[in-house]
Amino acid sequence: MKIHHIAIICSDYKVSKMFYTEILGLNIIREVYREERQSYKLDLAIGEHYVIELFSFPNPTERPSRPESCGLRHLAFSVENVNEKREELIQKGLNCEEIRIDEFTGKEFFFTQDPDQLPLEFYEE
Repeated sequence: MKIHHIAIICSDYKVSKMFYTEILGLNIIREVYREERQSYKLDLAIGEHYVIELFSFPNPTERPSRPESCGLRHLAFSVENVNEKREELIQKGLNCEEIRIDEFTGKEFFFTQDPDQLPLEFYEE
């Protein structure tokens, strides 16, 4: 029917919480600390649409996030204006790649990354 949410495990909860809420502007639905797992769970939304579960766990293992590694390649967010979003993220201290053109749709997009180097794409709709 549709994707319900995407789960992300971060290495530094405070840094990632700040990144996803203050830099990307996602809204907090709920934040829970699970004592038995020594883990935070932060439910995040774009507007009212639940999209990301952000988890912290003690000593998570690293996973390659290069675009051609097995597993999740990247997350892509729709934006109205790629140029404005890129400039906003640069002003907030992110290193953003140059804007590219999708060879199939002609739409503009660019990549940056989250604090754990998960590639994030911003794609103009």
